[in-house]
Amino acid sequence: MKLVKSTGILFLLMAVPILTFAQDWHIGAFLGISNYSGDLTEKRVDFRYTRPALGVLVRRDINRYLTVRGGFTWGIVAGADSTNTSKDMIARNLSFRSNVFEGSLIGEFNFLDIEEKGFTPYVFVGVAGFGFEPMAKDKSGNWVSLRPLGTEGQGLPQYPNRLPYDLFSFSFPFGAGVKAILSDTWTLGVELGFRPTTTDYLDDVSTSYVDQNTLLLYRGQRSVDMAFRGGEVNNKQVPPGTYPADGTKRGSAKYNDWYVFSGITLTYRLGGGSGWGNQKALRCPVLRP
Repeated sequence: MKLVKSTGILFLLMAVPILTFAQDWHIGAFLGISNYSGDLTEKRVDFRYTRPALGVLVRRDINRYLTVRGGFTWGIVAGADSTNTSKDMIARNLSFRSNVFEGSLIGEFNFLDIEEKGFTPYVFVGVAGFGFEPMAKDKSGNWVSLRPLGTEGQGLPQYPNRLPYDLFSFSFPFGAGVKAILSDTWTLGVELGFRPTTTDYLDDVSTSYVDQNTLLLYRGQRSVDMAFRGGEVNNKQVPPGTYPADGTKRGSAKYNDWYVFSGITLTYRLGGGSGWGNQKALRCPVLRP
């Protein structure tokens, strides 16, 4: 898989200088939660669909105020119309779940000298590539992969501008956190990181409905069933509906989807001891006449 290979190469390249500059390198883990923002949420983030996230990371201290890190993180994103308050969204009745596998390269900008103060707030920004695959449960409760169904007419000759979307995309992590030294070798941090993406299909929803008969002819009954779930609505205030006409709004292509990774990091300094303190001790003395 492209993402796994790219991430492996990134970690290999970052590991080469470790033997020479071990004091400035940290390896560690990330434990936290993941959230989603897109066409199936009314708010920026719906915390009712908070899911777990795990990761590994490598940090390199460039100087006291700049740190570069590479990481690989897995999380789950999910959402559903049925728990929204909008009657239009409830009537649409779509839902999804997807694993997200992210490889990232991020720069951290520290506000304080952590070796001197023992802690520092920081902000970060970077770039990431991630794999995903939106799925949803059918009427029988079985998980169904949505992309092959072309629920918005992707790949059909009647809709030449709608191409099948890639299951690999890019995001641009940014956020803030605080990290503190626990000992000469261990550092603990907590952070909140947002990920705007370059795809609007993290949830398999973006534009409008396509003609039901055309979708049935080319993709089959399952595609029709998963494109519109309004007939399965179980809500006293919203009656079950019928498949909308061709061109009826299904989602909004105005904004791409986001996901969020928040949690704690625990890192171990390779080589032990205080990195910056040791660097000071290793500097060549200034010779004066």
